[in-house]
Amino acid sequence: MNIVGDIKAGDQVPRAKFSLHGPEEDFDPRTTAHRGDLADIALAGKLFAPHYAEAMPMRCAAPKAMIRKNGSKDHEAVSELLHGEDFHLLDVVGDWAWGFCDHDGYVGYLPVHALQHQHKTAQPTHLVSARAALIFIAPDVKAGVIKRLPMGARLACGEQSACGKFLKTGKGYVHIRHVQPIGAKLVFDGSNSSIDFAEQLIGAPYLWGGRSGDGLDCSGLIQMVLGLTGQAAPRDADQQLKAVGSEIATDEDLKRGDFVFFPDHVGIMADGDQIIHANVHWMRVVAEPLSDVIARFDADVEQPVLARKRLG
Repeated sequence: MNIVGDIKAGDQVPRAKFSLHGPEEDFDPRTTAHRGDLADIALAGKLFAPHYAEAMPMRCAAPKAMIRKNGSKDHEAVSELLHGEDFHLLDVVGDWAWGFCDHDGYVGYLPVHALQHQHKTAQPTHLVSARAALIFIAPDVKAGVIKRLPMGARLACGEQSACGKFLKTGKGYVHIRHVQPIGAKLVFDGSNSSIDFAEQLIGAPYLWGGRSGDGLDCSGLIQMVLGLTGQAAPRDADQQLKAVGSEIATDEDLKRGDFVFFPDHVGIMADGDQIIHANVHWMRVVAEPLSDVIARFDADVEQPVLARKRLG
C-alpha cells in the first residue's frame, strides 16, 4: 500500500556498510540518529551500526505530528514536528517513519502519513506568528475553514488577495495578520522580542513534547518563542541551559526577557518578578511570581535555580 508518495510500508532508504576505525565517540542519543540496526550515514566511522542510511528529505504535511521514542502511539512523546518543517527520513517501520528533525536534529518516530517528499511540496515562505492561523476556502473571513495551523507552523504563500487582507496558499487563503515572512523581523503588536510572543501563549495547555500554539512543555515554549524571533535553540531544557544566552551576574537583577533555568525546567521573565512558563502544576502556560515557582521545589533540592541567562 502506498503511504507517502512512492514510499511504501516496509521500504527502506538506501543503505551502505562501513567499518569503524578507533573508539566510538560520545553522542547525545536525543540528537544522534543511531539505533541497533541502522544509523545515519553521517555517523559512519564514528559510531558502529550494521547498516547506514542516507536520509531522504521530507516535509510535514499535517498541521502537526508528535514525535515519539518508538513507533507506537503508546510510547513516550519527545517532541513535535509542525506543518512545513523538514524531517530527514532514515527508515519506515510499518506506519512509522524514523529519522530526525531538520531544525534541531531531534531523533524519533512519527506517523509516516504526516510526511510528504520535500520535492513534492512548495518551499515554505511564511511562519504562523499568531496563536493559530485559519486557512479559509476563499479570501473572506465569512468563508468556510479548511484547516487550522498552530503558531510556529510554516506554509507557502503566494500573491495577495484583491482585498489585500489574505495571502493565497496551496489550499486556501490565510489572513495576513496570522503570518510573517520567514526570515523577516517578526513583530506582534509593534514588538518583536521573545517575551512578547510568550505572552500570547499564556493559557495554552501544557503538553509533554509539545512545541506549538496548541500545547507546549517548558522547553518547547522557549524553543518556540526564540524561533519566532529568528534565534535557533535546542529542544530540551538541559540543552538550552548550555546553548542559550550568557550568565547574568549574581548581583544583577532579572529583567524582562531573561531566562531562568531549574532542574528539568525553564521559563522566561515577564519582568523582574514574574516568570512565564509551561508547567505541570497549572497544566498550562502561566505568568506567576518567580518566588512561587522556587517555593514549589522539594526541600531536598538544594539549588532550585541552576542559572539565570540573558540574550545578547
